[in-house]
Amino acid sequence: MDLRLSASRLEALLESAQLLHSSLELEDLLRHLLRSVMGRLLVSRGFVAVEEDGAFRYALVRGFRGLTSGEPYDEAAARAAGAVTLLPIGEADAPLGVLGLAAPATGQIDPEERDFLSALTGLAASGITNARAHDQVQRLNRRLDHKVHELNTLLELVRALTEADEPEDVARLLGLTLAGQWAVGRFAVAAAKAGHPPVVRQKGAALSWDAAWVPALHAAPEALVVTDLPDGTLRSTLQQQRFEVVFPLRSGGEPLGLVALGGRPGGRPYTEADLALGAGLVAQSVVAFENAWHLRDILEKKQIERELALAASIQQNLFPAELPTLSGCEVAAVNRPARQVGGDYYDALTIDAPGPDGRWLFCVADVSGKGIGASLLMSNIQATLRALLGREASLAELARCISELLFTNTPGNKYVTAVLLSIDASTGACRYVNGGHTEGLVLRAGGDLERLPATGIALGMFPGVTYEERHFALGSGDLIALYSDGVTEAVNAADEEFGVERLVNILRASAAEPAPRLVETILCAVDAFAGPAPQHDDITLLLLKRR
Repeated sequence: MDLRLSASRLEALLESAQLLHSSLELEDLLRHLLRSVMGRLLVSRGFVAVEEDGAFRYALVRGFRGLTSGEPYDEAAARAAGAVTLLPIGEADAPLGVLGLAAPATGQIDPEERDFLSALTGLAASGITNARAHDQVQRLNRRLDHKVHELNTLLELVRALTEADEPEDVARLLGLTLAGQWAVGRFAVAAAKAGHPPVVRQKGAALSWDAAWVPALHAAPEALVVTDLPDGTLRSTLQQQRFEVVFPLRSGGEPLGLVALGGRPGGRPYTEADLALGAGLVAQSVVAFENAWHLRDILEKKQIERELALAASIQQNLFPAELPTLSGCEVAAVNRPARQVGGDYYDALTIDAPGPDGRWLFCVADVSGKGIGASLLMSNIQATLRALLGREASLAELARCISELLFTNTPGNKYVTAVLLSIDASTGACRYVNGGHTEGLVLRAGGDLERLPATGIALGMFPGVTYEERHFALGSGDLIALYSDGVTEAVNAADEEFGVERLVNILRASAAEPAPRLVETILCAVDAFAGPAPQHDDITLLLLKRR
């Protein structure tokens, strides 16, 4: 503050400072500044321009013709309009703004008054800085509140879906959640699976499932506005029903149905963030649909009356009915639970177009614990893997998403170890992620052994876990062995473990056998080693051999 100011001006400056800092709203601060200066100098015309996105713009204009709030500031234009005094707000070499005034009623501004104005604009500069910081904090808080709301919506839907055991309940929960998120009065959820009647839940519409929509849904992204659909029955039907956005329901890349939403209140558009959130909610529901349909299949087919028998049937249907036939490769696998139901799981899924020369994903997993709980959790793993496959760009991202879903939906003492291996059957190129599972084995044709160690911790153990993806190639005569710890940790009557070295020796000695026979050889060797000792853990073994 300039010490040359008189006592009266110092007092006036103090009053102005209190007024300027009485609000953290930038517009109020600038209004106080301009009103104070114009009233003090008896100036009838004035303006304030402030820096915005690297350029000065008029924030307030009083009395100047040709100068408009929001337009870029131009010093020559300001002077041409009658501004005779231009004062920087803040440091002269890096001002935050400009205060412009017409000639005062006295005809000129004396030096002491000019010093007063310099001090006042300096105070205004600190107020502008505080107001902008406050505005930024408010924006960040609003953004954080919005993200927290979205996360709560997702968690609430997941919790509700875990209790839904009918496809109709899943459709109802999904429709109400999406409609409530954006306060829309029109929605429709339609889902269909072979062997089951279509499920349709809607409000404000009269939509019926049409299998002719499947090609358009197959080619559509995870979320899109209706007008971006290709011309056809799907687009015309949704437009006739006055829907604005659509989310395809897909499992493993195959369309199961759709979710359509009408317009938002006030005609507000759906943003990219809105579409991303909707796609995430829909992806969660696909897992629930698959589980509900799977549960209905088992109940109707087996008419299970006891929980243990139900869990055993569910687990049996988790495994693929038959393994794929790949060009130049043999695939064989076996699973033998320690009890009527178990927690081990293996699967073979096509990544792109199915066929002997395509890319395939093989998975071997082991749920913590045994019995009914492990079996039911494994059914969730299977449905989650099939729902997410093809949505994620890499195995590492696929493992991360599965881990996040498991951590959210399961108790803290439940987790899954798993190895995910993809192979291009035409080239032998392989990628893998090992989430805390036993080391995979790669036996080269020349007898050399390579291991596939863990590239991350078990799935579902902690939130925010990432995984490393590694690469290798499978050559002619090479084979891969993926297995659960029930193989190597099988014990005999003397409490000795079968161990990895015995498994490696059998692989080397019998590598020339076809993959199915080699699986039987290993299983027989484990049984011979264990003898009368009971099987304490589930046994799962998958072999992939390149001819």
